[in-house]
Amino acid sequence: MASVKFTDNSAEVRAALEQAQARALEIIGGRAETHAKELCPVGTPESTGKKGYRGSTLRNSITHRVDGKTVAIGTNVHYAPYVELGTGPYFTPPPDWMENNAERGKGIGHSFVHPRPYLRPALENYLQEYKDIIESELR
Repeated sequence: MASVKFTDNSAEVRAALEQAQARALEIIGGRAETHAKELCPVGTPESTGKKGYRGSTLRNSITHRVDGKTVAIGTNVHYAPYVELGTGPYFTPPPDWMENNAERGKGIGHSFVHPRPYLRPALENYLQEYKDIIESELR
């Protein structure tokens, strides 16, 4: 009886899967960044009451980063959480917050901001698109 010879290609397969994963995460990060920028509110002279106001600092600051098996989307603008979550009585904690010690209606300002989410919807509203990207890259 003839012997059968097998070749172990597991290292090559593993490397190809890791490359596909890295490509998928980068593509998803870019798409999520684009969606967040499309959803991000931009101040105007009318909305701010400031003559000649030019908005889009927040929108232009949105970026993404791939770190290993994780992709993150966000911004370093200090007021970004207030736009996403609202302030004072309009503050809406994300559903996954386990602890929320903030008191509604407490604050030093005279006006409060309604939440205008742009990051969470950029992720949640496009899950099927992101799944399709992963599937496509793994083919």
